Amino acid sequence: MTLDGWSQTLGAGALLGIAAGAVALLLILVMVLRVHAFLALIVVSLLTALATGLPLGAIVPQVLVPNFGNTLGSVALLIGLGAILGRLIESSGGARAAADLMVRLFGEKRAAFALGLTSLLLGFPIFFDAGLIIMLPIIFAVARRIGGQNLLLFGFSGIAAFSVMHVFLPPHPGPVAATEFFGANLGVVLLIGLVIAFPTWYISGYLWARFINKRFPMIVPELFGALDEDQPKNPAKAGTVIAVLLLPLVLIFLNTGLVSLASVGIVDGKATWVQALALIGTSPVALLLTVLVAMVVLGAARGETGSALEKVVERTLGPVASVILITGAGGMFGGVLRASGIGDALAGVLSNLGLPVILAAYLIAVMLRVAQGSATVALVTTAGLIAPAVIGGGFNTIQTAAITLAAAAGSVCASHVNDSGFWLVGRLVGMDVKTTLKTWTVQQTIESVVGFTLVLAIYLIF
Repeated sequence: MTLDGWSQTLGAGALLGIAAGAVALLLILVMVLRVHAFLALIVVSLLTALATGLPLGAIVPQVLVPNFGNTLGSVALLIGLGAILGRLIESSGGARAAADLMVRLFGEKRAAFALGLTSLLLGFPIFFDAGLIIMLPIIFAVARRIGGQNLLLFGFSGIAAFSVMHVFLPPHPGPVAATEFFGANLGVVLLIGLVIAFPTWYISGYLWARFINKRFPMIVPELFGALDEDQPKNPAKAGTVIAVLLLPLVLIFLNTGLVSLASVGIVDGKATWVQALALIGTSPVALLLTVLVAMVVLGAARGETGSALEKVVERTLGPVASVILITGAGGMFGGVLRASGIGDALAGVLSNLGLPVILAAYLIAVMLRVAQGSATVALVTTAGLIAPAVIGGGFNTIQTAAITLAAAAGSVCASHVNDSGFWLVGRLVGMDVKTTLKTWTVQQTIESVVGFTLVLAIYLIF
């Protein structure tokens, strides 16, 4: 039997109980029994699929493997290419040079704030995972340059900035999709998103980073290799590193801009030149081109060519293999929860609560996010449920945009073990599951609450 001919017979209560039990079992396996997260996620995914009654013949070929592969398709290339780029920047001496420049310009006390502001600007056209991978070498280098166990101060200042922009600002896919469902004005959604982005980041990113840095002191992990004290005699200049890092950003922004222009009819989206430039600007291709340029430009700073560069790449890919596999398994677990109908059952219960539309949009998105992990699924499902109430509710343009962003705020809340992003951030920064729950999960919740509070205030005023 395939999924096409299958329908869920369990009630919402039973499904939610299974989901809660699955999360609890996963935490016990990883945190108490010390089972490797990759193996634990596979075991729990399989048991959850069995418990929810998914057809036995469809569990592996139609649920586990496709969701694992779909997740890897979006992150594996970025992590692999980003790690190579980071290692080239590190080994060329460029990361140290860029960190020295940033500290000279802003001072040690303001470096974390400056990193966050830079990430906010870069996060406007760049998706979360791509921006995170591109900025990590500089974040790690600044944390090393200033010394001490300050990783979370600099790491979360930057990572949270990319998250805020990804959640609230078009042209990122979440707010764009919700805008279409609700019939909101994209320009107004963008304007409100810009208004709330900085205060949301400042509270949930910068201030939170300062708070947790004192409670969870951490050193920079060796994701891009150990710190090479034997720096090249002619290290890459900071300007060269900045130029290399700007290359993928420019290419990706080119893609984003052309897609946006094509959507409003300014350029012909079917034209060959538009499609060619858009292809170059896709995140994997942009990073690939940047890595090839970096191998020539930064490899030359260390006098490395041919087999020497091949060894640099080989040494880099080993440490990130675990990150890639665990992230894929996290996406697989979330996919099982979605395929089992847990999200649909919860949505049906929440849609009948009779709450004010903007509050319902937020709470439904929160519950769906917590239940099944995917922010995109939570947002799109919420939008589909309450779109008739929004369209027929007589709301003005600003209120409709505020409802759109309220749903977006709910979709980011409480990232935990059923979210592939939880594993991605935790493993890239070198945190165990317990620390990731205490830092990243709470950060995402604060970001969600602060963002919704600001959106609600705008809704009530206008």
